Amino acid sequence: MNDPRDVDGADEFAISRRDLLIVGATSTVLAVPVDAAAATPAAAGAPAPETVHTMTVNLQVNGRPRRLQLDTRTTLLDALREHLRLTGTKKGCDHGQCGACTVLVDGRRINACLTLAVMHEGSAVTTIEGLGTPDKLHPLQAAFVKHDGYQCGYCTPGQICSAVGALAEIRQGVPSHVSPSLVEQPLLSAEELRERMSGNICRCGAYSNIVEAITEVAGSAA
Repeated sequence: MNDPRDVDGADEFAISRRDLLIVGATSTVLAVPVDAAAATPAAAGAPAPETVHTMTVNLQVNGRPRRLQLDTRTTLLDALREHLRLTGTKKGCDHGQCGACTVLVDGRRINACLTLAVMHEGSAVTTIEGLGTPDKLHPLQAAFVKHDGYQCGYCTPGQICSAVGALAEIRQGVPSHVSPSLVEQPLLSAEELRERMSGNICRCGAYSNIVEAITEVAGSAA
């Protein structure tokens, strides 16, 4: 029997099995209507565009009135750092466990990462930038420098703001976990200061120097 490939002109129509499959698959894809492709489950189940809710928030930051238009989910920390560019307040754990983001709100120390900016409409917020300047340091800033109350310095803004709040609490008679009495004026001791500053973590381990700095400002040899 003659080989079919010997027929004159047969090579012009020769096609491999692989080529046949490719041609068939391409034809199938091209034959799918556009409307059918749009109706696939993936397209039909696509989530709708997210709606972002914003609010106007008025704050008194370091003595200056500031008006911000913010996503209602914005934390006070992000409002200060990302919108007002006050980057002295640090983002550490972002879970309220390290104290690096401590600021003063209406005179009380709080973790700025745990509170929403919209919750503080009209509040007075003080950050490390508002405590002092390079030319005129806050007494606690000067004491931290004098006593080497820092090493890398990342936690220092939160430490100083927290110390300001802690000393205010003692003056106001607010007891801590280690205070011997709930009604008498708390004693300014090293134990008292360590307890009140325990929410501020220093990974460099400058705790003893921090206590010395706070003690000097408080005017007691704890």
